[in-house]
Amino acid sequence: MEPHNLVIVMSDEHDPRFMGHMGHPRIRTPNMDRLAARGTAFTAAYTNCPICVPARASFATGRYVHEIGYWDNAIAWDGRVKGWPNRLQEEGLYNATIGKLHYRREEDPYGIDRQIEPMHIYDGIGMVWGSQRDPLPDTRGSFQMLKAIGPGESGYNRYDMRIADEAVAWLREASMHEFPRPWVLYIGFVAPHFPLVAPQEYFDPYPVGDMPFPKLHPRNGYRRHPWVEEHARFSQTDSQFADADERLLAIAAYHALCTFVDDRLGAVLDTLDETGLSDNTRVVYTSDHGDNVGARGLWGKSVLYEEASRIPMIVAGPDVPEGRTVATPVTLVDLYPTVIDGVGLEATEEEAALPGRSLFAMADEGDDPDRIALSEYHAVGSNSAGFMLRKGRFKYHYYVGHAPELFDLEADPEELADLAPDPAYAATLAECEALLRGIVDPEDADRRAKADQRALIESHGGWEAARKLGAPAATPAPGAGFE
Repeated sequence: MEPHNLVIVMSDEHDPRFMGHMGHPRIRTPNMDRLAARGTAFTAAYTNCPICVPARASFATGRYVHEIGYWDNAIAWDGRVKGWPNRLQEEGLYNATIGKLHYRREEDPYGIDRQIEPMHIYDGIGMVWGSQRDPLPDTRGSFQMLKAIGPGESGYNRYDMRIADEAVAWLREASMHEFPRPWVLYIGFVAPHFPLVAPQEYFDPYPVGDMPFPKLHPRNGYRRHPWVEEHARFSQTDSQFADADERLLAIAAYHALCTFVDDRLGAVLDTLDETGLSDNTRVVYTSDHGDNVGARGLWGKSVLYEEASRIPMIVAGPDVPEGRTVATPVTLVDLYPTVIDGVGLEATEEEAALPGRSLFAMADEGDDPDRIALSEYHAVGSNSAGFMLRKGRFKYHYYVGHAPELFDLEADPEELADLAPDPAYAATLAECEALLRGIVDPEDADRRAKADQRALIESHGGWEAARKLGAPAATPAPGAGFE
């Protein structure tokens, strides 16, 4: 394809089903919808890890978490494994970032030519307490991720507003310069990540009375899988709510934040149009992972169900088919070859061996039901590794030391019925496990992750010392404190 500039917009914690073009009955996302109308939306897109830091390491390097060892929110990408920004810089193609990255430190050798208002893990060490997994502590302690809910303005809201303003200014300046070769701009927003706070105008379209109570809530008799139950006992997010009404307010807040970040995306798209950059610039919109939004009594991410593992993936611009949806499973590791393809570079032998493929190439092809999407989790609140494999209609969860789960997403898109105990699906389970083991040895990856995390804890003086270090809550925006 012809080389062009590339803008990658990544939000944080956005379940893609909270978009209008995905059929959501209430959500207002006109800018995401117009981007999808202009381009191609991948409807089976997944994160490679349902928590921020490992997911972003896979995004940058094009490799699975078990390959690179960036396991959790205290072991962040540091440039040790080269990523697509390194390749761009080596080839003399300018690349810049604005906003949240969640890598280790600004000064690490990422290959980024300019970082504007970057957000990296707190103090370069992140959530050290989350690396204690063997044994898993009883609870995460006093971390209150849901202490602020409702109309208002958070530090993250103000940060996202600044990021949008910086992006608009950058694009306006870029439109007045002649770049000899394509450039790449990454824009990282935080919404709809908690705290579940947004300006009043974004709450107005979402009356609390219109919000449905979360599905599969344990108070209604649902029994969580033992691996998930262990995580729920550790995180204790649902117990932070006073009552059902507060849960509904939290759901309304998530809606509001999705519309809030949609407005920020709109400012970027409008500027591309107004400056004429849309004629020679492609756009990708994605997120690092999703959010449970109360399903199964869970809030945040960290599990393998669709709510937390699915992500948006929209590509648009010159040479991209318009108004198309593609059901081929894709993941964040596909962004590395997408960047290389989009700016007109030839893949090196090492890059050709990466697990991803260019989204631009897949947008031109028919659906590939045999393609596999892989996600994995080795982070906070898990007593063992969890792996997700999506192929065709089936979605398979493998938990080290626990029974698996299997869902037929065509018949059961909400994952209400686990088919794994049914003898009729024994062959499907065996096929899925064989496919998974063809990519990774789950037990070996679990051992390696725990060994690295144990060494990290010990390097900080043991658990009692390490638990007091790093971020006690979500990473604060630059210039702001913990909320």
